[in-house]
Amino acid sequence: MDRRQQVLQAAAKSFSLFGYKATTMDQVAKIANVGKGTIYTFFTNKEQLFDEILRDMMVEMKMIADREIRRDRPFFDNLHRVLDALLEFRSEQELFIKLSQESREFGTPQAGEGLEKIENLVLEYLEREVQQALQKGEIKPCDPKIVSVVMFRLYIVLTAELNKTHTPLDKEQIKMYFHLFLAEGLAQ
Repeated sequence: MDRRQQVLQAAAKSFSLFGYKATTMDQVAKIANVGKGTIYTFFTNKEQLFDEILRDMMVEMKMIADREIRRDRPFFDNLHRVLDALLEFRSEQELFIKLSQESREFGTPQAGEGLEKIENLVLEYLEREVQQALQKGEIKPCDPKIVSVVMFRLYIVLTAELNKTHTPLDKEQIKMYFHLFLAEGLAQ
């Protein structure tokens, strides 16, 4: 493995364990088993290092979404597959969990901004898919931006937030409620 990749992996681990605020270049260097100067040959500062990790994660998320889309399948089947895969990816990523916790508990601006970048990527992707479904006549005329936000928020409520006050729903229940609340309102 090259040094740059070694530094990125160490930084991802540090951000996942300690959060943005508590991660230092010294910690990253220690985890990567390199001198701190080595990090600065690749990255100007912690912010640049963090942005690179987020970019890599977003590329991976886009690949996951692209893998789940089946153009021969109906819009709502694809939507469910993509959201399910992305939220599963998100729930397995320690960095997402730590950033959410840090943003919620400490209000660290960089943690919130990182989460916002990821959310915007998902929303842009959803908006493109809604636009394609509109062009194919699979859904009623609507504003793709508004619909993508509602879909995303509804899915998060059903898959994560509801778990705080209710027994977690299984995938079939989530699909059923998603269809009940949204698909029946948009379907032609």
